This record gives sequence, structure tokens and C-alpha cells, in this order.
Amino acid sequence: MPIIPVDSEHSAIFQCLVGESRNPIEKIILTASGGPFLGKKPNFLVNVKRDHALQHPNWSMGAKISIDSATLMNKGLEMIEAKWLFNLRPDQIQVVIHPQSIIHSMVQFEDGSIKAQMGLPDMKLPIQYAMAFPQRIRTQYPRMDFRRYPNLAFDEPDVKTFRNLALATDALYKGGNMPCILNAANEIAVWAFLRNRIGF
Repeated sequence: MPIIPVDSEHSAIFQCLVGESRNPIEKIILTASGGPFLGKKPNFLVNVKRDHALQHPNWSMGAKISIDSATLMNKGLEMIEAKWLFNLRPDQIQVVIHPQSIIHSMVQFEDGSIKAQMGLPDMKLPIQYAMAFPQRIRTQYPRMDFRRYPNLAFDEPDVKTFRNLALATDALYKGGNMPCILNAANEIAVWAFLRNRIGF
């Protein structure tokens, strides 16, 4: 029984792999919006309060995942998930910042070709895709119009400022219990931050 992912990034990878079962993956590219503090430096983040961190620019999410997005921990956890979902080595997983959240993730194959899954940022589509797979169901959701998005940007994540992504990458490479420890520590840290017990 296949596992059909629902998270937008893993759904995107899954969709890119349909029909590619005989073609090995060279790498996957997970896209990250960068969260509400994209481009900010540590001296700004010191003063961040709960309400600021909960304001995501592209997605409407619950408190926990909103904080994980603000710290980029969500992308680190997605790297770990992708390793297991798609049977990858850590060095086959790359993260790029893509502020528009139109490309939900990409797969690069051994010939250098890259497939991307695109669409407006809306969780209804990956959830519906997983439930109806292998069919696609007609919807009345808003459609992507490239004329409204003339520029799609990509950048390296700032792992010096957003250290959670570096910690998650380290846990991914170390393996063993490290990803579980990372996740548990993050759960407690987010719980404390949401109750104003620790700083950002």
C-alpha cells in the first residue's frame, strides 16, 4: 500500500514522480516561502513577539506550524520526512527559498531535467489529490495566472540566522534518534514561545 503524502511539498514531489518509476531521482528541491521574517537578521528576531510570528505571508495555518515556518524548522522536518518517504540520501535533498509559494517543490532526474508542481498556495489541492489518487477531480478553485506572477524568485536559505534549518540538516545527516530528539525539542520550544515563556 503506497503512502500518499498530503503536505504540499511532499505532494508536489509525489506528483512529479508519477510515471517516473524507472527513472532514478538525482535530487529533490523543497521550496520554502521563507516565512514572515524572510531577510531579517538576528538583531531583529531578538524582539519578535508571538503575534508577529503567527502572521505567515502566504499560508493560513495553525499556531504550531506557523511558528515552525517562521523559524524554518518546518523545512528541516520536511527534509527528514522526504528522506523516508522517497528513499533518499541526505545529500539528495536541497532547500531553496521561493517567496511566492507557487512552485511547491521539484524533482531533478539523472538527465538534469527538473519537474515542478505549481499552483496557488492552497492546501485543498494536495489533500484532494491524495484522497482521489490516481484521479484528478474537477474543481472550482481559483486558477494560477502567470500574468499575475511575472517574477518567481529563488534564493539560498540563511542558515546562520535561521539556525533551526541547520540543526535539522545536521540531525538528518546524523540519523539514528537525532531527528526524533530534534522534533521533541522543537515541540517544547514552540509550546514555550506561544506562552511567552521564551524568546524567538
